[in-house]
Amino acid sequence: MAAFVMPDTFMNVHRVEITSLAARYLLPAVYPFRIFAEAGGLLAYANDILDNYRRVATYADRILTGTKPSDLPVQAPIKFHLVINLKTAKTLGLTVPPTLLASADEIIE
Repeated sequence: MAAFVMPDTFMNVHRVEITSLAARYLLPAVYPFRIFAEAGGLLAYANDILDNYRRVATYADRILTGTKPSDLPVQAPIKFHLVINLKTAKTLGLTVPPTLLASADEIIE
């Protein structure tokens, strides 16, 4: 059994309680933002919000220079971050595969 925490303001505000409960019940969980891994969550995987904001500037520029918004393509996130908390993995009795560690953007020990 495992859990996936959805990105939501309520979840962000209560991240310490959520990660603590997951640890107490030995429940591995994947979280939407780095702040969850910092609070003791096992793994955080999400798109890079700052990269999205940077790309929005290009959209705004095109609209302000005359392009109709309906003519612009729909864009999806292209940059993602993977953060692994090894301390939590050890607490849960999990071994993180070397290939997953190699693809992590950040490892919390």
